[in-house]
Amino acid sequence: MAKSAVSQYTREQFDSLLALSDDEVVTHSYVRDVALPSGGTLALITLDNGRDHTRPSTLGPQGLLELAGVLDELSQRASAGEIQAVAVTGKPFILAAGADLSKVGDLPDRDAGLKMAQLGHYALGKLGELGVPSFCFINGLALGGGVEVALNCDYRTLDSSAAALALPEVFLGIIPGWGGAWLLPNLIGIENALKVVVENPLKNNRTLKPAQALELGIADVMFSPANFLEDSIRWADGVITGSISVKRPNAPGKLERAVKWDAAIGIARKMLEKRIGTVAKSPYAALDLLKAAKSSDKATGFAAEDEALADLVSGDQFAASIYAFNLVQKRAKKPAGAPDKEHAKPVTKVGVLGAGLMASQFALLFVRRLKVPVIITDLDQARVDKGLDYIRGEITELENKGRLDADEANQLRALVTGTVDKGDFADCDWVIEAVIEELTIKQDLFAEMEGIISPEAVLATNTSSLSVEQIGAKLSHPERVVGFHFFNPVAVMPLIEVVKTPHTDEATLATAMATAAKLRKNAVITADTPGFVVNRILAKLLGEAMHAVEQGTPFEDVVAAQKHFGLPMDPFVLLDLVGLKVGAHVLDTHHGAFPDRFFESKALHELADAGVLLEKDSKGQAKGIDKKAIAIVEKHRPADARPYSVTELTVRLEDGLADEIHRMLEDTVVEAPEDIDLCMILGAGWPFQMGGVTPFLDRVGASERAFGGTFHDPRIQGVS
Repeated sequence: MAKSAVSQYTREQFDSLLALSDDEVVTHSYVRDVALPSGGTLALITLDNGRDHTRPSTLGPQGLLELAGVLDELSQRASAGEIQAVAVTGKPFILAAGADLSKVGDLPDRDAGLKMAQLGHYALGKLGELGVPSFCFINGLALGGGVEVALNCDYRTLDSSAAALALPEVFLGIIPGWGGAWLLPNLIGIENALKVVVENPLKNNRTLKPAQALELGIADVMFSPANFLEDSIRWADGVITGSISVKRPNAPGKLERAVKWDAAIGIARKMLEKRIGTVAKSPYAALDLLKAAKSSDKATGFAAEDEALADLVSGDQFAASIYAFNLVQKRAKKPAGAPDKEHAKPVTKVGVLGAGLMASQFALLFVRRLKVPVIITDLDQARVDKGLDYIRGEITELENKGRLDADEANQLRALVTGTVDKGDFADCDWVIEAVIEELTIKQDLFAEMEGIISPEAVLATNTSSLSVEQIGAKLSHPERVVGFHFFNPVAVMPLIEVVKTPHTDEATLATAMATAAKLRKNAVITADTPGFVVNRILAKLLGEAMHAVEQGTPFEDVVAAQKHFGLPMDPFVLLDLVGLKVGAHVLDTHHGAFPDRFFESKALHELADAGVLLEKDSKGQAKGIDKKAIAIVEKHRPADARPYSVTELTVRLEDGLADEIHRMLEDTVVEAPEDIDLCMILGAGWPFQMGGVTPFLDRVGASERAFGGTFHDPRIQGVS
């Protein structure tokens, strides 16, 4: 007989946690008996924190101990034959969102973190040891510990309208520590579990839609919201009576455990090392737990989760993650300097100037999110037709994947049109350009459009480095111009830099912010300055990288010097991604604006002309620096060149970033260091575990070295 996973914990060991939860918003466990269709009784627990649906139910010490007590009572009733099953569900639209992360971040030490992990196992683990079948009726949003409530039950039903399901812990610098790392792979197989526990969190915290969760096997059956509870109870009754047999095709068998399991973990580890390096701790802790889940029992798995979660919760990366999490959850939703939404003008038709790849991505995003007519134009009909084919092809692909139904797909295709006659833009409320990065071309284009569109229409530019004010310099009404800088890929990257010029009026700025919100993007308002925020910081890193190799520093040493920043790609891979000509243009722009701090790179221009930097394999994956690129760089090495050591270059990069960001704040490029951090997290992939670039620079001492101070109060900096 397998030992109980819960018996390793006792109620008394959690008393110290109650002293830390005086202000907990308690999620209560309300119980009512429900008569089953076949006779007998199901005890239905509803998790509810008494707040409306804008405050998801979270599980703190008081709520978890209340749930544990309720489950103990139900276990006694089950043994007495009073109930035949137990089910857990949530208040309308929400099952639970796991632990209150702000409270977890306040835990004083490792011992408290360990007890919090153990308490989750103590309470939720009882769902699998009641003596009668347990069910979770997932009626809405389920995140982190909410998913683990469901996983600890024997069976799961799912509402097809649930907002999302996810185990986002790795994204936040921790691991699923209330059973998820052991239960999930043993339910849906190791490859599926890796996707949910590691891959999705590291892809901008991607969540699962109900249909995806059902396909993976997280839920056993899915019902529509109209009669979700009734259908779930009826289904549960069928399981209890034996008239319904539950099959789980993704559950791992002997072959998977013997052959696939370790191989999948090994592949995942190599991919992580290549994609994110080894700075972040939580993904690798998760891999270790998932690997061990192959052969350990539940009690051992839970105990391993306890130790791993305690280590991470008490570490510096979790503290940094909470800082980043609060930025994304709070500051991003109330952008600094944003005018009142009431000043925003309606956008009923969108015009896109350009039909290339970037412009076509804009058009697709606008039509999907705003569901208004979108018109594109270009120099000739062939270019327009190519853009339309791309947009409609992407809509068809979304339809084939089930992300759009047929009616919606047809509606979107009908809303997108193309023309070579700019007169067709006359009734557009919002016009955005995505043409070549040449100032005079953009100026002339906007001057032409001003004579066509209404005086109220907004003119937006996606420029990444040119002056937005200068782009509107030939206009009679420059107050209608705003920068609207997307990041590539447009559909995925969550940031838009909204650039305010000295002329941009309140209505234009409000319209830009409202439009960004409707596009489901996070917008940060920046001043009109070279590179705005993200590109200025990346230009600093890229410029220093090119300067270092021109000085004779080996390419691999430059990569090593930037590795501890935790950025998703090294500087040379980034240059290859954005394009060498674009990279050279960005560096030129910054050198022209700030010649004392940004390097000119003639070597990069020659690399761009030659079209060579990275050596790639047959699949297009980078294998290293091309020998031709090394030779080109060596040609530009000055006679007095001196290569940097990895340590020297690391300090130089840190101090250079601290100095540049300090200057940006002094010049009010944005309102506060938090806005810099938000831009880098959402626009450059700065890892949550690093907590934002400014607290990182404080932690490593670069702020003190660069300007004799810090960006933040020491209490939020954590430790490096």
